[in-house]
Amino acid sequence: MAPMSLKATHPPDTPLYPIREVSRLTGVNSVTLRAWERRYGLIRPQRTPKGHRLYAQDDITRIERILQWLNRGVPVSQVADLLDQPETIETPTPDAGDWASQRLQLQAIIEALDLAKLEAFYHQSLALYPLSVAINELWQPVILTLEAKWAVQADQLVRRTLEAFLRSQVGIRLHYANQATRGPLILLNAMPDDPGPLWVLMSALMASEQGYRVQMLDHSLPLEDLPQAVARLHSSMVLLSSGQRESDSYINQALPKAAEALNVPIGVCGEVARLRENDLRDGPVHMLGDDLPQAIARLRPLLRESGVL
Repeated sequence: MAPMSLKATHPPDTPLYPIREVSRLTGVNSVTLRAWERRYGLIRPQRTPKGHRLYAQDDITRIERILQWLNRGVPVSQVADLLDQPETIETPTPDAGDWASQRLQLQAIIEALDLAKLEAFYHQSLALYPLSVAINELWQPVILTLEAKWAVQADQLVRRTLEAFLRSQVGIRLHYANQATRGPLILLNAMPDDPGPLWVLMSALMASEQGYRVQMLDHSLPLEDLPQAVARLHSSMVLLSSGQRESDSYINQALPKAAEALNVPIGVCGEVARLRENDLRDGPVHMLGDDLPQAIARLRPLLRESGVL
């Protein structure tokens, strides 16, 4: 099949961008851009004679509109019907059915210990959606649901199997991402009452996506060891995460004391940030919230204030 002419869609003098540049401009990785094109036909880039994708400004604008719909909670399967509507169209009520069914499917796969399906679901979710959407709409809600269920009736086999799966997948991603970036190093640690590293793993995934190098410790390091850890690992920040409330003495005394002893910022994210928001609001510990994409987005101004960036 002959290559498509660039003149067929855009004037000859229209600037065209390779996929790597479009990914940088929009924040959508190239795997996701290709999935939107192949699976849903949401974007239609031009091709060079050798088959390389080239995107015009119209394509970039379209990608930004896709992101707007996704961030409003519209599943990718429903975005195509909305893209060509006038920009003034009232935001429709998202059909939660698709997200709800995907969450139920993911939960069922996890509880069935079907690792082959879990791996396929994991990679598909990260391919079809920006990571922030995948975490907000799929992984974080399912982990919250499972942890609430496990609080009533523990299922150590399912928990540990999910942790092992995510530790492996996220670990691979961190290994290559850490080699590819020179961003600040975040020391990411679990809090002592968290029964496992699920929140740390999700936080690590999000931080890595935002260009940080991540040193992940999925077992709680004693607070008194943090200054040595920061010095020896050359960390720019400590980020603590937990799905639990944590003890009063830890939150009200030990954690603020540890923050005062550090020469880098210390932040808290995950469910603990929601549960303990009032306790730590005015102290030296930075409360980043339970919305993990937003929490990681708050790191940049924090690091800028501390002189790291």
